[in-house]
Formats: sequence, C-alpha cells, structure tokens
Amino acid sequence: MGKKIKKEVEPPPKDVFDPITIESKKAATVVLMLKSPEEDILAKACEAIYKFALKGEENKATLLELGAVEPLTKLLTHEDKTVRRNAMMIFGILASNSDVKKLLRELEVMNSVIAQLSPEEEVVIHEFASLCLANMSVEYTGKVQIFEHGGLEPLIRLLSSSDPDVKKNSIECIYNLVQDFQCRTTLQELNAIPPILELLRSEYPIIQLLALKTLGVITCDKEARTMLKENQGLDHLTKILETKELNDLHVEALSVIANCLEDMDTMVLMQQTGSLKKVLSFAESSTIPDIQKNAAKAIAKAAYDPENRKVFHEQEVEKCLVTLLGSDSDGTKIAASQAISALCENLSCKEFFNTQGIPQIVQLLRSDNEEVREAAALALANLTTSSPANANAAAEADAIDPLINILSSKRDGAIANAATVLTNMATQEPLRAIIQNHEIMHALLGPLHSTNTLVQSTAALTVAATACDVEARTQLRNCGGLVPLVGLLHSKNDEVRRHASWAVMVCAGDEPMAVELCRLGALNILEEINRSLSRKNKFSEAAYNKLLNNNLSLKYSQTGYLSSSNIISDGFYDYGRINPGTKLLSLKELCLQELNDQRAILLVNNKSDTSPPPSMEDKSSDVGYGRSISSSSSLRRGSKEKANFRFSAIFGSPTEEKSEPASVRNTILSRAFTKEKGVRKGKGKKEEEKVKEEEEILALPKFTEGSPEKEWNPPPDPEFCVYVLEVTKSILPIVNLKEQIEVLAKYVADKMGGKIPKEKLADFSWELHISELKFQLKSNVVPIGYIKKGIFYHRALLFKALADKIGVGCSLVRGEYSRGWNEVKLVNEARKGMIGNLPPPEEYIVDLMFHPGNLLKLRSKEADLYRFL
Repeated sequence: MGKKIKKEVEPPPKDVFDPITIESKKAATVVLMLKSPEEDILAKACEAIYKFALKGEENKATLLELGAVEPLTKLLTHEDKTVRRNAMMIFGILASNSDVKKLLRELEVMNSVIAQLSPEEEVVIHEFASLCLANMSVEYTGKVQIFEHGGLEPLIRLLSSSDPDVKKNSIECIYNLVQDFQCRTTLQELNAIPPILELLRSEYPIIQLLALKTLGVITCDKEARTMLKENQGLDHLTKILETKELNDLHVEALSVIANCLEDMDTMVLMQQTGSLKKVLSFAESSTIPDIQKNAAKAIAKAAYDPENRKVFHEQEVEKCLVTLLGSDSDGTKIAASQAISALCENLSCKEFFNTQGIPQIVQLLRSDNEEVREAAALALANLTTSSPANANAAAEADAIDPLINILSSKRDGAIANAATVLTNMATQEPLRAIIQNHEIMHALLGPLHSTNTLVQSTAALTVAATACDVEARTQLRNCGGLVPLVGLLHSKNDEVRRHASWAVMVCAGDEPMAVELCRLGALNILEEINRSLSRKNKFSEAAYNKLLNNNLSLKYSQTGYLSSSNIISDGFYDYGRINPGTKLLSLKELCLQELNDQRAILLVNNKSDTSPPPSMEDKSSDVGYGRSISSSSSLRRGSKEKANFRFSAIFGSPTEEKSEPASVRNTILSRAFTKEKGVRKGKGKKEEEKVKEEEEILALPKFTEGSPEKEWNPPPDPEFCVYVLEVTKSILPIVNLKEQIEVLAKYVADKMGGKIPKEKLADFSWELHISELKFQLKSNVVPIGYIKKGIFYHRALLFKALADKIGVGCSLVRGEYSRGWNEVKLVNEARKGMIGNLPPPEEYIVDLMFHPGNLLKLRSKEADLYRFL
C-alpha cells in the first residue's frame, strides 16, 4: 500500500471579496444599503426598512429624513421580483405620511406604482400598490395624478380579486377618486357598477361599507342610477335593510336609496314592488337616529320632484314625517322638517299638515338648538305660503312669540325663515294685529341692519306686510326703523331693492311718514333708481309716486302738477319750482327764515287760530277780511237743509269740519255786515280804497313774533276760513258740476282782484301787493287768503284749494312766467242721455283772469293763449 498524500486546498482568487456577515442596528446604515448592487442585500434592506416603518409615524418621518424615499423609488422597477415586491410594500406603508406623499408626487412615481397593478404581478404587490394609491388618493393632487395616469381601470379590475385586502384597498381608492365629477363619468364608462354591487355580498363589513359609500356618491348622477336599477341594485339595497344583522350598513344603504328616489321611474318601480312602503315603515319604526335622519333626507331629496310628491302622498309619508318630528335626535328633527318643507309644495300634503304636524313644528321653534329652529321655521314658512288656513293654525299653536324671538337669532337662515312666516301671517288682518302687539317693528330692527341680502329682503317684506296702519308705521319710525329701511334702497341686490321699495311705498301711506321718509332721502334715492333702466322696478316707481302724493308740497314744487286725486290739505305750501334732488325746507323752517327778496311762499291753512286776529274787529268801516262777502251773498242758493245734508255727506258734520271758536265766527259775520253796509253807501274814491288796503295790511298778524316756548303751528289764515265757509254753504249745494266750476271761478277771481283784461294785465300791480304783505308779516310765507291782488298762479292755487274742500275735481298746473291754471273734466251735457258707451269726458281750462268762469277747451287756441301768452 502506498502512503496517502494530503490534498492541498486551493486559495480563493485574489480579485474576489471574501463574504462577511454584518449586523446593523442603525436605520441610516440600512438606508445606505439601498444603493447596493446586490439583490440579496437590497431585498434584506427593504425587508428591514418595511418592519421599521410599520412601527409608527415617527419612523416614517425618520426614513424620509434619511433620504430613503428616492432610492426606494428606483427599486420599483428592479428586475428582481423580491426587491420590487419589498420596495412596493414599503411605499404602501410610507404613503400614509403627508410629507412622503408630497415627495412622491414630486418624484412622479405614479406610473411605476400603477404598473404594479398588472395581472402578472403577485397578489402581495397588488395589495400594497393599491394601498399606496388609496393613501395617495386622499388629496386632490393625488387624485388627479392617478386619474391622468390611467389608474382607474386597473383598480376596477382588482375589485374582482380573490384577496379581500386588495378589494378593500381598491374600493377605498375608487371611493376617494369618485369625489371628482370627471372620475365618476369615467367610472360609468368602464361599467364599474356590477363589480361594486358584487362587493355588497362580501363577508367583510368594511368592504360592504366602502362599496355603499361609493354607490352613494356615484348615484348622484342620473346615468349611474339607471345602471344601478338595470343591475338590480335596488334589490340588493332592500335586502340589506331587511337584514337586521347588517344594521351597521342601513344608514349608507338609505343614502343610496335616497339618490335613486329622485327618479320618477325608480319611485314608481319601488311603489309597485312594495319597496317604498318597506323603506318608510323601516324609517318610522327604527330606533337608530342616523337611520331616521337618512330616511327623512331621502324623502326630502325625492320630494323636490312634483310627481314624486304625489307618490309620497299616496304612501301617506306625512304620518312618517310627523312621527320623526318627535325624535330625540336633533338631526332627525332637522331632516324631517326639511322633508316637510319640500313636500308641502304639494297642496294635498300642505292640507294634511294643517291638522297634524304644525303644532309639533311650532314646538320645535322653541328648541335650544339653532339649527332645529331654523329648519322648523323653514317648514312653517313653506306651509303658510299661500295658505291662510295653515297661517291660522300656526297662530293658534302660539307660533308668533317664538317666531319674533327667532328674529334675534345668530343664524341668518333662521331669521329669514321666521320673517317669511310672519309675512305670510300678516296678510290676514286679525293676525297682523296680534303680530303688531308683539312689537314686531322693534324686533325687525336687527334684521334691517343685517349684511345678509336674504335677511334684508325678507325683513323689508315683513315691514311691507305689517306697516299697514298708522300705529304700526309710527312704531317703526319711533324705534328708528326708517333709517335702515331707506338704506336698503341703495342695495345692489335686485330683490332687496324691490322689497325695500315696497316697504317704503307702504310706509308712505300718511303724510307725516312721507315727510320723514323724504327727509331721510328716500325720494332722492328712488328718483335715482328710477332713472336707471336696470335698477328700477314697479315698486320703486310706485313708492316714488306714493311719497310725492303724500307730500304734495314737494310734488308740486318738483313736478309742477297736482292731479284731481291730489287733495290739498291744511299746511300745503307752494315754494315754487325746484330742481330734482334739491331739498325742500319744511314749512316751519321757511317761516323762521329771515325776510328775503325771493318769491313769496304761498300757504293753504284752514285751521283757524285760537284767538281772533288782532285789530280786525275794531275796523267796522274797513274792507278787512270780509271785503268780498257781500258779493258772494248772491251766490247762496237752495235751502239750508240741502246745504247741510250735502256738506255732511261729503265732509262730515259742519261742526266737526269747522273748528274755529265762536269768537272768530262772530268776527266774520260782523265784518260781513259792515262790508254790506259800506257797499250800499256807494263807490268810494281810489284814494280811500288805497287807505283801506293799507289799513288791512297793517292789521295782519306778524308770524315771526310770539313766545318761543309755545308749540309751533302754521300761520293762521282767517280769510281762507271764511272762503271755505262761504263756498261750502253757497257753491256745494249746486247740483250741476259745470255751474259749480263757473261760480267758483268767479268767486276766486273776485277775491283776487276781479277780472283783469288782457290789455291791462301789465298794469295789475300784484308784485307790490305781495311785497307789502311779506313786509308786514315779517315772513316769506304768505297765507293764500291774505292775497287780494293775485295773478294766474295765485288764483289757480286758491281755486284748487277751495275745489278740493267741496269735492270738485280739478288739477293744478304750474306754467312759465307766473302762469298757473286748473284743468277740469266734464261730460258733454248733450251726450249724457246716450245709450251705450259714453265718450270720455272733455278737458277744459278754467279762466280765472280774463273772463272768470269761462271754460276753455284744453287743446284750443284760447286755452293756449291763456297758458302761454
């Protein structure tokens, strides 16, 4: 045997690195390994990093700081499946961190992640790739990137995966994506409804829940609802509701049904199959607040369609909603109130709630929850609109007090709804009186100052509905409500401006309010609005005219015209023409002005002073106030009884109309007797007449003198009081209207200096007479009765003032160059007996200067000469 020879071990090649085993305890070291070219090291490093990231958010942030994200993105396209899988697992976990998501969007890795969803990849890669996309899709920019890179189609395909985690991640990502309208449209094109419905059969509640939530979003579109119905989706949803074990899914299932009920076809289908009845019974009997709330929301959504409302009424849905109003959940109460608001567009439903429902809704107005009060007020607003019966039912349930309290709510919607209910109630006079007794005007002060246009609009409308009498308007003025109301006329919102104009029109129903509104600038604002074609409205025009019609002094100064319906009352004054936008001073301010050389301001005042005019009774031989009474004595015709009867029928009893004391009446009669006696003595000389006129002027009271402590009253006009008394007794009893006009014209001319021929018009020294009156009165305001030499516009004003006192219709027109005239309408006597349609009355101008009593046809040459010569 030979000797054994030991075989020598060959040494390793000199260019090969000897393998070593390293144990690292630092994440930074492992992150460095991600740049290794060795697949085994990369796989182990990724595995270690995955385990580290799973431990919490702080570790994810640490990995981001160590720069692990960028090298990991390169590994998503690595040739080795294990490396690629481990890197994808890391991103599935890391993508939940917002900073990591931001960096991933910047690195544009979406294509690489979506590529991992291909059918060839492992289920684990599908799981973590879909998880990564689900995390990325939470933010809008992530949604956009996923959609733009075609991520929706592979996600829909993965809904049919055998792995529940893949299904869960995929449907979650799809749910996030379909929040965007464009994604919803694409989803329908990809026929995603069937696989989503299939997820409802899953044994995992989270997958079922996400599938229902996704359906709840996509069924907002009509096309998706049609696809759902075609794929028997309603059957799936009904079965879920019928299964008590799936009660955690009932809320979302009802949301989907709510969307489907918006379609009339679906509503009819559910009614025919009995599903609708089941849903309503389920909602009514459920004890889960969210289910009740969603059921009410479903009804509210569907009830916006008129045909659906009919179906609901046939199913007696009102009873279900009344039951839900009594829920302990505020959310259910709100949803039920909103459903009633929508349903009561149907008249039958509205009538049902008249007997049931309104008391419960009124009870909710007292809730501590502001949202509940707002929803209840909305329901009541719709129920009482165009329904006096429901408005009465609400008042009987004591709704007025809580509604007025809601006007001080912090929620604009609640205020607007409450104001609407009060407006609906105020259309009935008995309810309006109750509302006014609750100090409604003071309660509306806050809403009128609101910056919300809806609140402003409804508050102004409530003012228009409740300020229908003097007491309410006075209350509004006293509490300072006119200032914000006038301010709303400046609004750029059409509805606010329209309702504010309406309210101003109502408030201008009496003269003091009209004057106050004009003082606050309402007339100027309305005038500006009406000049704009885009801003004006019928109410702004009506309000403007109403203000002028209740402030005739301003109207005549601005327009130069008073119609026959504009009745001159005591305190009217003619300031003369003013330009639009110019402020007209009040009568008191004009009376207290210093004497000036401007045109005299003419005053009409039938209110006699409490004391006799100074120094007038002593002048028994002078012409005085009763200078023309003898000439008017021949005008008294008819019996005393007839005169008193006509006076009482038109103006009330004579004792009520004439408020002057007996001393004044005695003075008037004394002067009349003295004058008649003087006239019988014959004509005096011109010098004597001049002396008498001077004595008259000297005897006039001075308006600026007197105690400042006394309450200010307009200057008295005893002469005008005499005129009114005389025409009432002598002209009012005349039956024929034309004769009344002619006699009154002669009477006015006689009081203003008599007939003035055209050729002597220039010699008629009326200017000097007026100047002397102003000087003696120490005032620019001259009562019309004191003027004994009057020109056209003096006579026209006196004629209009007296005609209005006895009910003779005439207009007053201002012309140029001291011209003024009255227009009257008369039916041709020859045509009065005609049968059939009578022609319109003819218009005439009353001659008060050249031939007093003549009636000149309006469009005749004589009338033009009278007006313009």
